[in-house]
Amino acid sequence: MAKAAKPENIKRRRIPHISINRMIPNILTLLALAAGLTAMRFAFQERWELAVFAIAVAAIFDALDGRIARLLKGASKFGAELDSLSDFVCFGVAPAMILFLWAMQDAGRGAWVLVMLFTMCMGLRLARFNVATEDEDTPDWKAHFFTGVPAPAGAGLVLLPMILSFQAGDEFFRSPWMVSGFLFGVGGLLVSSIPTYSFKKVAIPRQRFLVTMLIVALVIALLASVPWLCLTVILGLYIGSMPMSMRAYRRYETGEEVDEDHPDDLDEDG
Repeated sequence: MAKAAKPENIKRRRIPHISINRMIPNILTLLALAAGLTAMRFAFQERWELAVFAIAVAAIFDALDGRIARLLKGASKFGAELDSLSDFVCFGVAPAMILFLWAMQDAGRGAWVLVMLFTMCMGLRLARFNVATEDEDTPDWKAHFFTGVPAPAGAGLVLLPMILSFQAGDEFFRSPWMVSGFLFGVGGLLVSSIPTYSFKKVAIPRQRFLVTMLIVALVIALLASVPWLCLTVILGLYIGSMPMSMRAYRRYETGEEVDEDHPDDLDEDG
């Protein structure tokens, strides 16, 4: 008759060891969530520039966590779900609340409806992304595109009136009508079927590595010296990339371009 396992052995089996590498991406996600919540705190204090800066910090952490998860082989279903919840707070709830407190408190009930609509569109966008990642029949080339605007880009676009006001003053850009238009328009882009570029699988040729690093260094220098102008240019370039992404998507769809990569993305949105 087999001996019963000792309680000590059972306890050891139930508590597996977790590598610190698997925790780093989730720590970054929690830092992004903290930045998003802090952005709302700054908004309540009417420290608008710090509020937008905190959203930008959340976007940076959000961009890093998925890539580091793949690099350290720490991607997990838990991390993907945590990232999605963090994205909803940082890029759905926080920007909408910042804009409401900044420009729309006295604009009536319709303004609050638009704030809720934007946040709901962000939730729908993230839910659709989570479902799409589980579809094993999706062609490999579709990993180069998002359906609709991703969460961090949506947060940046909807905050564009505030970013512009830091440079040109409040008179025009702080108008409830202007902010309402952005909330409605960007919310529509979030849930749209417009294909937009996903930069997760961008590969830099070795011969262009130095040039790429110089461009990155220039962007960092501009962000440090003229952050709002630099963010405006980046967001403008992103908007300008949408027609190109739609054309590229159609070429893949019709077979004009052949994708040689085999993406294996199980992880988070943006």
